[in-house]
Amino acid sequence: MNNISFMEKLLDGVEVEWKVLGKVGEFIRGNGMQKKDFVEKGFPAIHYGQIYTRYGLSADKTFTYVPEGLANRLRKANKNDLLLATTSENDEDVVKPLAWLGDQAAISGDMMLFRHDQNVKYLAYYFQTEAFHAQKRKYINGAKVRRVSKDNLAKIVVPIPKTLEMQAEIVRILDAFAELTAELTAELTAELTARKKQYNYYRDQLLSFEDGEVEWKTLGELAENLDSMRKPITSALREPGKIPYYGASGIVDYVKDYIFDGDFLLVSEDGANLLARNTPIAFSISGRNWVNNHAHVLKFETYTQRRYIEFYLNSIDLITYISGAAQPKLNKKNLNNISIPNPSPEEKKRIVNILDQFDALTNSISEGLPREIKLRQKQYEYYRDLLLSFPKPETDVNAESKK
Repeated sequence: MNNISFMEKLLDGVEVEWKVLGKVGEFIRGNGMQKKDFVEKGFPAIHYGQIYTRYGLSADKTFTYVPEGLANRLRKANKNDLLLATTSENDEDVVKPLAWLGDQAAISGDMMLFRHDQNVKYLAYYFQTEAFHAQKRKYINGAKVRRVSKDNLAKIVVPIPKTLEMQAEIVRILDAFAELTAELTAELTAELTARKKQYNYYRDQLLSFEDGEVEWKTLGELAENLDSMRKPITSALREPGKIPYYGASGIVDYVKDYIFDGDFLLVSEDGANLLARNTPIAFSISGRNWVNNHAHVLKFETYTQRRYIEFYLNSIDLITYISGAAQPKLNKKNLNNISIPNPSPEEKKRIVNILDQFDALTNSISEGLPREIKLRQKQYEYYRDLLLSFPKPETDVNAESKK
């Protein structure tokens, strides 16, 4: 029996009523709490930002507290309330759900609670589906900060199995799927961590040379610098399109036109990441693109030369070339003066071939372990959405709700 027929059999005979959320429960907005209000002991409290960073799909305890006096003035979640972070910089995270299974907890602004008499984890799972997101996107507004109002949320249509027993059974199955996915992902993540350590070790070994073993040249002697061709555009003046618009750490937007076309190495010119190195400060790009003035643009004669320099820059400490403390900067002069070991073309090719294989295993989202981790999550999301897909009624539920 294939997975689709299994799901169909599982849902066969399940009575579902499609309802607008305004008929299922009540949305209540949070109020008046900031992160600075947290104390070590007091009344349990949840800030909307924590829903993105500290909680999973459900929770019964908080990580933080507020003074009792402040809590008396705040709105509170009760057990079985669905908590929703309703503000984000991207559409995908707007209306991020948290099924609250604990006692009372104070909630902040920029979030809502949804009070109802359904299975809260069933609702939380449904709020993650593409079917829900497709409806939600119609109501999102705001320019930089994206949000949705409770009146618009109340218009969204959801399938409600008529018995709490069936809702609980669906939750049980999805919990099992989620737990299995988490276990597999943890195993793959541990393997990825080990491989990255191995990669860093071999990279450093391959890119270390004894005194007199190779000649050294400056980066300015090995690369053509195209910084003079860069053109920054403020977000308000960018024409939306399909061309990637690059900054210091990667793509920041997509625009209609391009100023470069080919294979280039971008190197961060400024930003805290020059010191923190949370992401690579040198990265290759190909095709048509636009680059602002936060990334240097370097051109090389061969793929091997470009990748070799990319690997080397990401492996060394650049602190002696960086100016500024509050705003770290790698200016063009200092960039050109970076000293690079310059082995023979054959040796560079050997090094690049080895590191390319390691890099694909540890960093590539199109192959290797990162791809496997992503596929596990996609597989879970597919079966979750499949389990929560029910045939819609022929009548317009929204229209019915207005009568």
